Amino acid sequence: MSIAIETAELMEHFQWLTVEESIALVQDETARAAIAEELADLLIYSLSFANSAGIDVSDAIFRKMDRNQTRFPAKAVQGTLSRSSEGSKEHNM
Repeated sequence: MSIAIETAELMEHFQWLTVEESIALVQDETARAAIAEELADLLIYSLSFANSAGIDVSDAIFRKMDRNQTRFPAKAVQGTLSRSSEGSKEHNM
């Protein structure tokens, strides 16, 4: 699927970089422009898929944010990098 291909092309920019190197990379205008193009491709295919599938993207985002707020309350996860055991299981499915 084109979404997977475009995601891989976006990820290639950051594949072997540390967080610090990734932050520095997006500060470079040329790199940021190339990353923006890949992100645009990913979004174009994603929005096209949502349109074809009859998915209201705005509604889907709000529902997902509401669900995440219940699953990962800010006070419970603030300052942690790990997910709850429930979240880890769902994330890896």
